[in-house]
Amino acid sequence: MSEVVLGLLHTGAMHPPVFDALVAGRIADDERLRGAQRVHVCDAWLLDTAIADGVTPLVVERIADHVEALARRGATAVLITCSSIGEATEEIAATAPVPVVRVDTAMARAATAEAERRGCGITVLATLASTLGPTTRLVEAAAAGAVAVRSRVIEDAVARRERGDQAGHDRLIREAVAAELAGDAVVVLAQASMAGALASAEPRVFSSPDSAVRSLVDAARAALDQTG
Repeated sequence: MSEVVLGLLHTGAMHPPVFDALVAGRIADDERLRGAQRVHVCDAWLLDTAIADGVTPLVVERIADHVEALARRGATAVLITCSSIGEATEEIAATAPVPVVRVDTAMARAATAEAERRGCGITVLATLASTLGPTTRLVEAAAAGAVAVRSRVIEDAVARRERGDQAGHDRLIREAVAAELAGDAVVVLAQASMAGALASAEPRVFSSPDSAVRSLVDAARAALDQTG
């Protein structure tokens, strides 16, 4: 069997090592995937443009170009790790030559299931306004009216990180999460970059990296099953 390739498209330089480690751990015991090559592509322009101008047709076209390039490099499946371009990811996935995974889909489903089980609402937290809309709409679609969904941006978190104050960025996220948990909500962290702010796991807090990697691996397994 030819070498298996897993493609990952990022919009921030902090993401490749985080996701690479998660993929390595997820496939370590899988006979078909444990030796899979991970190909990471990072294009900060995508997020910069989404923040400044929204997800324009040019952004969608460029994402599609990246996916096609990864497919030509042999990718069995592709994960796009930026929530701000999540809706474009779904648009591209419909016609892509390989399975394309949106980073926050599995997270939204899991958070909705937990909120329904607990009989409470969901709060979507983001540090970027560009992410808040796409992820909130995704969670609302998953909830289908069964639970209330609200959302808010954690003000000043991004500014602190851009000034080099990662600790301050993380503290603001933890404070926002604590406030929502005190109100008995299930919390969704809209961006993968927010996951590292929490010191320990909390069953009512959902972030995307681990579940997204699980979805990528599942998509690759399904694709391999189809090709024999």
